[in-house]
Amino acid sequence: MTIRVHTRVQPMGLVLQAGALAAMTMFASAALAQKGETVKIAWIDPLTGLMGPVGQNQVNSFRFFAEKLGGAGNPAGVKFEVVPFDNKLSPAESLTALKAAIDQGIRYVTQGNGSGAAAALIDAVNKHNERNPGKEVLYLNHSAVDPDLTNSKCSYWHFRMDADTSMKMEALTTFMKDQKDVQKVYLLNQNYAHGHQVAKYAKEIMARKRPDVQFVGEDLHPLAQVRDFAPYIAKIKASGADTVITGNWGSDLSLMLKAANEAGLTAKFFTYYTGVTGTPTALGSQGDGRVFQVSYNHYHLPGQMEKWRDEFQKKFDADFYTGSVIHIYTALGEAMAKAKSTDPVKVAAALEGLKFKSFNGDVEMRKSDHQMQQTLFITRWQKADAKYSYSPEKTGYTLVPVAQYEPYVASTPTSCQMKRPS
Repeated sequence: MTIRVHTRVQPMGLVLQAGALAAMTMFASAALAQKGETVKIAWIDPLTGLMGPVGQNQVNSFRFFAEKLGGAGNPAGVKFEVVPFDNKLSPAESLTALKAAIDQGIRYVTQGNGSGAAAALIDAVNKHNERNPGKEVLYLNHSAVDPDLTNSKCSYWHFRMDADTSMKMEALTTFMKDQKDVQKVYLLNQNYAHGHQVAKYAKEIMARKRPDVQFVGEDLHPLAQVRDFAPYIAKIKASGADTVITGNWGSDLSLMLKAANEAGLTAKFFTYYTGVTGTPTALGSQGDGRVFQVSYNHYHLPGQMEKWRDEFQKKFDADFYTGSVIHIYTALGEAMAKAKSTDPVKVAAALEGLKFKSFNGDVEMRKSDHQMQQTLFITRWQKADAKYSYSPEKTGYTLVPVAQYEPYVASTPTSCQMKRPS
């Protein structure tokens, strides 16, 4: 059964028609002084180590959609070029990469794998822009979801295209509160900002929505260092938990689920990143019906997204899952057309409060904190069928949409005190 909450997400055909009309209007009204320009975007994330496969998938995603949404694919007529930097999942390496990018004259950067690296980049970009007027840099966050990044650490130069940890937990617990077999919950997360926040918000929000639910255990483990999760799974089994909530991603989720399968753990898993490289294969048939994901996208969005999904899979022999890439290029195209410029200062002003239609419906870049407001989905891992035939990593299984929540359902308040340039 699929749950829908007052949803008004437009069919993809209508989205594309509306986008085409908006583009025609923009072309007619703008001088397009920036048409034909190539905007370089520095991609700063891991390409080596345990999370390297995730990074490579995302580089391919950024390059794939640079072709689709660059040039004639956006109302500004601007081309995009992606320049990858391997940060080895390290905040320090991220700062080295940022300096190298700036030295090359790159004025747009994107990062998302690790909120520690994100916080370091926000601070460095703030300092650079203050000291170097006329050479400002804009940071486009594709996946780093620590809520503090748009609250206490909010920055005029930072825009987040993903939904943050608390927003996803609002949607996830809205779904979980009606699952009567969820009684005893174990929290297993990575020991960094995002993992801490998943545990924090799970306890706070579930207490409000389902005060009868017990939290029977909690663990934090090193990020991208654990190769054997059997000891953690043994603790979960001993706790009697019927449910696990985890924000793990990449190898930390795939190895955890592999260990759970090998140990015969039959608990439900509520996750943030089941669709990410390696996890579908680790799940296989043993996760059927008991692994759920909260996200702003899923494999079975119709129309143009379905065509892009299949084309990406054929080209790279991999699955597309970082939908925020599309948000970034769409937002930049709209903002650059509005600003009639590729100057990051003018583009930042145009991005604030920007509303546009994306693959998951109407989205808005909230002006007060630069947090994207968007529709979220709950999907369930189960056998692929005629209706939901796309199978990630050729497993024969897929993530099927079971609930869809409009932006207001998961929207959370912000404490951001935005400091804007004078």
